[in-house]
Amino acid sequence: MFLHSVNLWNLAFYALMVFMATLGLWDVFFGFEENKCSMSYMFEYPEYQKIELPKKLAKRYPAYELYLYGEGSYAEEHKILPLTGIPVLFLPGNAGSYKQVRSVGSIALRKAEDIDFKYHFDFFSVNFNEELVALYGGSLQKQTKFVHECIKTILKLYKGQEFAPKSVAIIGHSMGGLVARALLTLKNFKQDLINLLITQATPHVAPVLPLDRFITDFYMTVNNYWILNARHINLTTLSVAGGFRDYQVRSGLTFLPKLSHHTSALSVVSSAVPKTWVSTDHLSIVWCKQLQLTTIRAFFDLIDADTKQITQNPKKKLSVLNHHFIRHPAKHFEENPAIISDLTGTSMWVPVKVSKWTYVAYNESDKIYFTFPLANHRKIYTHVYCQSTMLDTNSWIFGCINSTSMCRQGIDLSWKAELLPTIKSLTLRLQDYPSLSHLVVYVPSIHGSKFVVDCEFFKKETRTIQLPVTHLFSFGLSSRKVLLNTSGLFYNIELLNFGQIYQAFKINVVSKCSGVKEEITSIYKLHIPWSYEDSLTIAQVPSSTEISLKLHIAQPENESQVALLKMYTSSDCQYEVTVKTSFSQILGQVVRFHGGALPAYVTSSILLAYGGQLYSLFSTGHCLEYATMLDKQAKPYKVDPFVLMIKFLLGYKWFKELWDVLLLPELDAIVLTSQSMCFPLVSLILFLFGTCTAYWGGLLSSTSVRLLSSLWLALKRPPELPKDIKMISLDLPFLTIVLIIVSWTTCGAFAILLTYLYYVFKIVHLQASLATFKNSQTVNLKHSRRNEKKSNHHKDSTVHYLHLSANDAEDSLRMHNTVINLLTWIVLLSMPSLIYWLKNLRYYFKLSPDPCKPLAFILIPTMAILGNTHTVSIKSSFVPPCPKHSCCCVLSWCYLGLCLEPQ
Repeated sequence: MFLHSVNLWNLAFYALMVFMATLGLWDVFFGFEENKCSMSYMFEYPEYQKIELPKKLAKRYPAYELYLYGEGSYAEEHKILPLTGIPVLFLPGNAGSYKQVRSVGSIALRKAEDIDFKYHFDFFSVNFNEELVALYGGSLQKQTKFVHECIKTILKLYKGQEFAPKSVAIIGHSMGGLVARALLTLKNFKQDLINLLITQATPHVAPVLPLDRFITDFYMTVNNYWILNARHINLTTLSVAGGFRDYQVRSGLTFLPKLSHHTSALSVVSSAVPKTWVSTDHLSIVWCKQLQLTTIRAFFDLIDADTKQITQNPKKKLSVLNHHFIRHPAKHFEENPAIISDLTGTSMWVPVKVSKWTYVAYNESDKIYFTFPLANHRKIYTHVYCQSTMLDTNSWIFGCINSTSMCRQGIDLSWKAELLPTIKSLTLRLQDYPSLSHLVVYVPSIHGSKFVVDCEFFKKETRTIQLPVTHLFSFGLSSRKVLLNTSGLFYNIELLNFGQIYQAFKINVVSKCSGVKEEITSIYKLHIPWSYEDSLTIAQVPSSTEISLKLHIAQPENESQVALLKMYTSSDCQYEVTVKTSFSQILGQVVRFHGGALPAYVTSSILLAYGGQLYSLFSTGHCLEYATMLDKQAKPYKVDPFVLMIKFLLGYKWFKELWDVLLLPELDAIVLTSQSMCFPLVSLILFLFGTCTAYWGGLLSSTSVRLLSSLWLALKRPPELPKDIKMISLDLPFLTIVLIIVSWTTCGAFAILLTYLYYVFKIVHLQASLATFKNSQTVNLKHSRRNEKKSNHHKDSTVHYLHLSANDAEDSLRMHNTVINLLTWIVLLSMPSLIYWLKNLRYYFKLSPDPCKPLAFILIPTMAILGNTHTVSIKSSFVPPCPKHSCCCVLSWCYLGLCLEPQ
């Protein structure tokens, strides 16, 4: 019946919407690189020693615990407190386990063993009982206060030691990072208790799904505090995102706000982190070996040799983080590196006068210095580029001042190099170094190793190529390409007109090589100058390589630099670069950035269809099918103009104050605009997706009711249609009061679920009664019409006792199926609170705070009445029809459907 009410064109449209939504979902959940993270293993059995908390604290937070991580002999030795190391506190995130600390803790232990425990870290971890804090925000403040107490407890474990710490470092995963930032908002919290904060896949900007006001209020409190007090916050903070593999927390949410007066915060995507260069999913970011190794290297470089604790110098902390997480020069970190280096010893000095030079080193017995005079090259070229495949940490390139053929001292240019997966490279603009007379490349004496060093001088314009991206609506049917036919080692391709999050492209790089016998590696680096979200692709040439081109952060309005595709190529190969629009990835960006708003569009479509059903009931006396009314009433122009009007009015102070007084949430459109996430047609696309979801959801709910009624008839005696319709039965007030008491004393979401089940029970009973009636009796249509006509002429005598005919029962079922569809979404959105309450039932019988309690108080009596309401009782009310397309009429329909009582 449901499908019969939709014509084939509409069915094809809904099928097309499903296909488009599937493309977008596939791109979000599967359209990324394979997991290239290496698993981190424990060399000894991990142990978690529970730290005894003060009795008052344990009583106040019975569900929370504090643990110390250890392995083998280390764990045995540290069972006897106090401790002597450097404290690091790990905070798990949404549904996270305290045992996730083992990866970073184990790597730190191995690193300490390598230096004979000259320094070592003690890793603590908090057990938050795997709470769903990303979906239920009621416990975020409680977790923050518990962490404060844990920090004070940890520092007491070092009391009396020679190098006792006065602060702790914190690693926060997911929502654990937000809890760590929230510590600064506590009244009695001292900022000096934290010396470093590293967050992993933490949504700092906004919640992934703002399902309750406690989450949004918590975010507003934390972010407002950090913005207003940025001048006084000296906490060095690093936020690491997972990239496109992390579909739970998109990387754009992890970037800390950039403030001109707050320079101690860094945000980076894991794919851009040196020596990591991989995208991680939401869980693997805590065990990804490459990333954890980088983190531990940074921790050990942060140690102050005098205090044997993490340095208190903010400049050094920021320098270490930049060295390991932003740009690595292929050298060990030095706080004050020596700029001038001695170039002495028994070495060969070989002058090189050509503009392009390659040297293959193999079993070199002597040290060699290759010198490049710069005087003549300055007249012709603007830049010099050098690369080496020897990835050691020694200095390898220098600059000489006023030298002829050799120099005793040189400026160490190795600190300006950049480490890449297979090479270390350096690009210099000759104009920036006017005092240099020679460039010196150092080749050490080696045995049994082979590496290649290349250098070339070039003009910038010959290696910079502009490639405008294709139009958004080209749908991949057109493309643009460039051909690199010169024998260079390095190219910059400027991707023009690319800077918005709704843009997505596929870049295909085809390499063709001639006369190459050995395997050659090329590196393609996508560089985004306004955010650290670079990604690298390694290709064995000749080959055809596809690269996804899309953004986590949109280009700021005041940003003039463009995105670059940096190509580290082979001089023996030719490269063809093609770019074209990827429609599936555009849909993926829509889902990734706006998928959380879909329930609002779904419910708006359902409400429009419900209003249409009420209108048809008043105007024709019959309720049309849900699918028919969804096709007629669910139109974007009935929603978007009002959103735009409210967005415009919220720009006025008086309207904003009125909006806040009414406790209405912040308009999504304003939030999206502030985050540079509003792009053309997104509202239309989401509305179409929402209507499609509402349609298939209605089909599912209608089918489910029919199946349940069939099961009812198979297990129980067939019921009959009720002969007398009563709006309020004797047991209805009692049931309503019981459910309200349940909501007050336990959990609002639990009461909503019970109300939903009661409503479904009533509708299944009605469906079974109608099926029995149709199968057992032949309806006298003439007699039915006479009774209905009589009912319309004598409303006063039938106000309390109305006869329910088969037609009325079918109309009622159509209305109730629509309500069930709407209620299903309400129940689904309240599930996180219910799950949280069930998990903590052994600690707390009453959920507090409860975001669903106010909704339950309204929904329970409304659904109790509506579940006993039939269309015949609504038609008996004196409600005049209103204009079909009136906005107030739609609102009236929604109100009548929930609260109407017979007159």
